[in-house]
Amino acid sequence: MSNNAVPTKGNLMAAKNTLKLSVQGYELLDKKRNILVREMMSLIDKAQEVQSHIDGTFSEAYEALQMANINLGIHNIEKTVYAIDEEKGIAINTRSIMGVEIPMAAIDEGDSRPQYGLKGTSVALDVAREKFIAVKKLTVQLAEIENAIYRLAVNIKKTQKRANALKNIMIPRYEELVKFITESLEEKEREEFTRLKMIKKIKA
Repeated sequence: MSNNAVPTKGNLMAAKNTLKLSVQGYELLDKKRNILVREMMSLIDKAQEVQSHIDGTFSEAYEALQMANINLGIHNIEKTVYAIDEEKGIAINTRSIMGVEIPMAAIDEGDSRPQYGLKGTSVALDVAREKFIAVKKLTVQLAEIENAIYRLAVNIKKTQKRANALKNIMIPRYEELVKFITESLEEKEREEFTRLKMIKKIKA
């Protein structure tokens, strides 16, 4: 690049400005990457915690369901389950972390009362219902977190790639250009000084 650059003060100023912007851009991207990495690591810890809650709550839910099956019979439980409406009340919003859109899932609680009658049911069935509702909420929360982790990871990779391009290509290139133009201008100044000195000597 230095071979094609004309060593003028205007080009030197332009090269210095580009170098300055490249350094600032790298620093901002590096800062963004660090923030996104910290956020992602925090979410990974949170995902592990939620997954642990899901596992425990699932076990409790199935234990309660097994007890309800024993008390009421599997056939009666199946009839009761078919009476429950399909879940359709999940809303998705977003929030932004350093320009990365992160999904936020929310469940419409609606009417929290059981959709089956109390006749012919048991406390074990009510407990199972509450546990499975808890599992549903935790699962939605986990899906939200895992999606956020994926989006952050993708953006971290892109940010790292751009930062590397600035650090390893653009910044060295313009450092070299600034050095070339500076040295060329200094050489011209020395030549001009020598030339003027010779002229002065001849006149003298």
